[in-house]
Amino acid sequence: MLLKIYRAITVLGTPIISMYLYYRKSIGKEDRDRHEERIGISRIPKPNGFLFWIHAASIGESLSVITLIENLLKSYPNSYLMITTGTITSAKILKDRLPDRAFHQYIPVDKPSYVSRFIEHWRPDVALWTESEFWPNIIFKTHKSEIPLLLLNGRISDKSYAKWQIAPSLMKNILSCFNLCLGQSEEDVIRLRKLGAPKVKNLGNLKFSVPPLPVDLKSLGVLQSQIINRPLWLATSTHYLEENMVTDIHKKLKNIHKDILTIIVPRQVNRGEKIARLLKNKNISFALRSLDNPITPDTQIYVADTMGELGLFFSLSDIVLMGKSLVPYGGQNPIEPLKFGCAVIHGPHMTNFRWICKEMKKHGCSVEVKTTLECSESISKLINKISDRKKMIQKGNKFIDSQSEVVSLVIGEILTILDSKYAPT
Repeated sequence: MLLKIYRAITVLGTPIISMYLYYRKSIGKEDRDRHEERIGISRIPKPNGFLFWIHAASIGESLSVITLIENLLKSYPNSYLMITTGTITSAKILKDRLPDRAFHQYIPVDKPSYVSRFIEHWRPDVALWTESEFWPNIIFKTHKSEIPLLLLNGRISDKSYAKWQIAPSLMKNILSCFNLCLGQSEEDVIRLRKLGAPKVKNLGNLKFSVPPLPVDLKSLGVLQSQIINRPLWLATSTHYLEENMVTDIHKKLKNIHKDILTIIVPRQVNRGEKIARLLKNKNISFALRSLDNPITPDTQIYVADTMGELGLFFSLSDIVLMGKSLVPYGGQNPIEPLKFGCAVIHGPHMTNFRWICKEMKKHGCSVEVKTTLECSESISKLINKISDRKKMIQKGNKFIDSQSEVVSLVIGEILTILDSKYAPT
């Protein structure tokens, strides 16, 4: 019943969907050159050969499957792989990361006619859905077309779990379309099973397989020459509510470490000017990377308001505070700084990475803080006690190594399902 209502809304709502897409295009959130893909029309033909289809909502999900993509194409040398996402940013990043025989398309809006056009054009041999973006029309059409469907790195957040419990029959029908659901933690497996997934496993989290973020070594050398031997720390992917907290942490640290340098990488890079106004009002000297401001001895806070340079700043500072964790917004991926040999600090709000943070605490490679005072004390301790910082980093390396087999295990499950579907009779 709920599915019929949903389908009716997506059909009758065509004028609203069209206006919505037009509005997003007008504000730069849709790709003007490829907007037809959002209504299921592609300018390129389907390649001749076996076609994998991976859907990943945005940047984080996309990056988590890069190593998987490379290994799938190695396992099937005559195959191709299409990855779909819904954002311009993820498309730009994937353009530079995808291997040969892999290509990107935008996912169509979840309207039956758009979805049918997309599926009938591409006719993928297998569909691999990632994490937690469940579009009913796309999933049901894929299943109805007898395309094997797997959920990879499945995640059911607290918010999503509560939402889907309001419509349990719809979620049960959606999950029944999947041949296999792979949860990224035991908690996710339990939730998927309770929501109606018929076959669920936990093989680990694919985020551990993501290669380290790219680093421009020339830029790294320039920044290192400007910083010299100053103590520094990094607040990464900060939410706008946290930036005021970061300035408080900086002031506390400056009372102890007179030449401390704080680096802020905001989650939204277009917020550089707003952060600059905040720092100016607090009488804190700063430099903006987007304006090519150098770091001088007088620079107290360096605002890295540029896209795609997070790896550069993880290379620069081995003390990192995870953004969106001091405020209740779920946190950011702590695996990324661990891969650069960083000591990781996070606040109490890491609900999107609950299992990872639990394991990091168990391995002794992270510190949880609840207040700005605790945070400044933890940073100061890591600055002063180099041996403690090195031990923490070594434990982080061991934790990363302990999760190294995830991709091969996931590929094994994919190949098992493909063998059962396409084995000669």
